Amino acid sequence: MPLQPQTLGATLNENLTLHSALCRREAGAFQKAIQSGDDVVVACTQEKRLFAELAQQTEGATSVIKFVNIRETGGWSKDAASASPKIAALLAAAHLPDPDPVPTVSYQSAGRLLIIGELDAAERAAECLSDTLDVTLFSLGAGRDGGLQERRYPVLAGEIQRLTGWLGAFELKWERNNPIDLDLCTRCNACVAACPEGAIEFDYQINSALCKSHRACVKVCAVAGAIDFSREAEGLSETFDLVLDLRATPAFTQHALPQGYFRWDGQDSRTLLQVRSLVGEFEKPRFFVYKQKLCAHSRNEKTGCNACIDVCSASAISSERDRQRILVNPHLCVGCGACTTVCPSGALTYAYPRASEQGTKIKTLLATYARAGGKHAALLLHSQEAGVRLLGDLGRAARLDPATHGIPARVLPMVLWHTASIGLELWLSAVAYGASQVWVLMTDEEAPQYRDAVRAQMDVAQAILSGLGYQGEHFRLLCAKDARDLAELDADLQAAPAQGVTQAAGFAVQADKRATLELALDHLVAQAAAQPEVIPLPVTGSPLGALAINKDACTLCLSCVNACPASALQDNPQTPQLRFIEKNCVQCGLCVKTCPEKALALVPQLRLTAQRKEAIMLNEMQPYACIRCSKPFGTLKAIESMLGKLAGHAMFQGAAADRLKMCGDCRVIDLYSADNELKITDIR
Repeated sequence: MPLQPQTLGATLNENLTLHSALCRREAGAFQKAIQSGDDVVVACTQEKRLFAELAQQTEGATSVIKFVNIRETGGWSKDAASASPKIAALLAAAHLPDPDPVPTVSYQSAGRLLIIGELDAAERAAECLSDTLDVTLFSLGAGRDGGLQERRYPVLAGEIQRLTGWLGAFELKWERNNPIDLDLCTRCNACVAACPEGAIEFDYQINSALCKSHRACVKVCAVAGAIDFSREAEGLSETFDLVLDLRATPAFTQHALPQGYFRWDGQDSRTLLQVRSLVGEFEKPRFFVYKQKLCAHSRNEKTGCNACIDVCSASAISSERDRQRILVNPHLCVGCGACTTVCPSGALTYAYPRASEQGTKIKTLLATYARAGGKHAALLLHSQEAGVRLLGDLGRAARLDPATHGIPARVLPMVLWHTASIGLELWLSAVAYGASQVWVLMTDEEAPQYRDAVRAQMDVAQAILSGLGYQGEHFRLLCAKDARDLAELDADLQAAPAQGVTQAAGFAVQADKRATLELALDHLVAQAAAQPEVIPLPVTGSPLGALAINKDACTLCLSCVNACPASALQDNPQTPQLRFIEKNCVQCGLCVKTCPEKALALVPQLRLTAQRKEAIMLNEMQPYACIRCSKPFGTLKAIESMLGKLAGHAMFQGAAADRLKMCGDCRVIDLYSADNELKITDIR
């Protein structure tokens, strides 16, 4: 690949010097650069470890060192000769500052390890870990070989009822229900030898299905007193810092397991190395910010939006419907950001990095690429682990295999902490900034529900652009397990560009998700060839839409107004009216579920006329005047409906029925002034 330092330097407003062996014979140039105090970007990731060692050995090295891979992502490709715009974009993005610090979540582990499994396998695992960890075993039977003669570790047994928690805070609840107390048992084996049914194995627990109550074991254990058939079952609990689970059916079934919980099949030694390393104090970013006032989860004990709870692969989000909110456990959260992607209101936002920081990176990539003469940019979003590895493998394959093209020059890879952390508003912003397409590369790292959620969001985004007249497929989910799958996706990476905007947007991504979405939509609509009045959107995943109302069923009780979390539904204090602002609607469905007459229905759509941002009249009715003071206090339809439903009720006849036609004040006055009413003071 012929690098052009003058062209790249002109694009980046820097004087660049080309180095071809910076990690070897030109290492002195690197050392001189890091002594300058300026940020240093190394355009290769192959020798990061060596560069780190050189930095430690260099006196006066104060520069911040960053790395960007232009070899596998641009150089090793059939399009290498035209990759300069992409390289300039990657270098410009590498110059951006690191994300601002955010609050952290702490874990403290003293190394208290619980191993759950058959006793022989659990003891073998303990042998590998007990030199650094405080091991306790939970026996699920003797296994093939049984326990060791020497009791080296505390052993628990019984029926596990529940295991909950995370690194440093696991709680085990179990029921001890066996006649043999393992704390008292000395493993003398007298009971094993004495039992005529063979009901006691080398886990030193009595198999109740085999025991015939001869009680020979009790007699031979008289000295130790470990066996007592009259002992009642006892519920116990204990806390641990780490859990190693050897069972075929694990304690946790979610895709993202709690930190500190490990499954082991007895083969992969890397699992044991991970367990050994988790002693001490650890921190991770608090990946999310939650604003309850924006949350559309629940109102008045009705559940509306449940998207974040359904998509979370770590079971970190639960409902607190009585408090009209969700609860996110930061210790269980793995930072995937899928909840922030599917949240229609922006109540959940991704904190590290923030949406504004991701927006700046996307804008920098696309603007630099265009400034360097690049055309039809495709943004490829991938993870920082499996995604980086697969793209590296694809670049190497392109270097060695003539049939593999590698990553095209127009494809701009952008690494994410997790591929589900960016959604609709940033994808559309990328198109507004000049991207032709946005592709998301997913591997086996992602939970299945993440793929479904991303596809649903892409369907909505594509429907918007197609409705606006932008030709082509702008969004695609690429799925790959290894480099061979990615090679098969070569045709997708070489796909024809889709139609983009003629002029790139200049807005900045906002902290407010809905504000960013509106800015992107405004620019895309302004640049669009088609201007329909309404664009229908898919039912699943749409955060945009309107409401349909059955006026014949609606009584204008206005319970929907109270339920709406986004102020999309509004009343009029002066007269019975129900008004609606489509721009504010997040399609949570709370109004639909709250309406007692079932008169409302969601309509996923994007209205392009000015009416979308205005309060329109959904329904209005004639007010009902109090029969005593003539003050309006309800709607004619609502009062007539109530009178009709209560007409046959014995408690609402005569004067009592008339009170239903009065306002609240007059109703109280009439109660106290009526001569034929029995008062509490009249009771003797």
